[in-house]
Amino acid sequence: MLLAEVEAFYSRPIAPTRRLALGDLDLPCDPAPGYGGLLLGAVVARFARELHADDHDEIAALISHLDRVGQVPQPRLRHRLQLDSVGLQRCVHQLHGEGDELRIELDEGNGSPTQHVLCALYAAATLPDGTRTAVMTTLRRAMGWRGGMGDALITHLSGRVSGMSVTAVGDPVAWAIGILDLRSGPVPTRKDVQRAFRDRLRDAHPDHGAADDHAAQRIAELSEARRILLG
Repeated sequence: MLLAEVEAFYSRPIAPTRRLALGDLDLPCDPAPGYGGLLLGAVVARFARELHADDHDEIAALISHLDRVGQVPQPRLRHRLQLDSVGLQRCVHQLHGEGDELRIELDEGNGSPTQHVLCALYAAATLPDGTRTAVMTTLRRAMGWRGGMGDALITHLSGRVSGMSVTAVGDPVAWAIGILDLRSGPVPTRKDVQRAFRDRLRDAHPDHGAADDHAAQRIAELSEARRILLG
């Protein structure tokens, strides 16, 4: 299942003028960063590591500028954003859900690392003010990532400690309620959440018969669910 997608168009490496354009954007970011924010973060995490060291400071300044005003200053990193895609190469990055797992698919066939990173920043700049700020925070996290492109990245980008499944990203409150087994009955109060957390934590502890290899993950999920519901 396709959860988020960003389409961009890039000039060829041999072109005398470096250009890029945004195409169709499908970036659901509610609640932020959402699927869209995670996809843009993944693009930055993958390609920012290949930028020249001098470009990192300019990217950081550009993220701050776009966060504040949402308007793209021209040009940046020797590239110009344009509206039309005539003569440019197409590139598509996607985030998929398979069952309850997230899978990142990045198109590395066209475009330079600089073009990919700028594409992600400029796509984030199109988001509404409140959402844009949360997604820009995700992009800042992505800039320093040096690990792989799997579950650890998704967790890092989200700013959470665990539970980065399709459900957890798309509806974290529903995920948290399910983890604490609070689905039945009225909307849980703060007291209900604390009581459910203590009960489930006791059951998850190895001293009460839980398997050691699953206890740490379960405890992390319970803690994250409590944090989501209580803030």
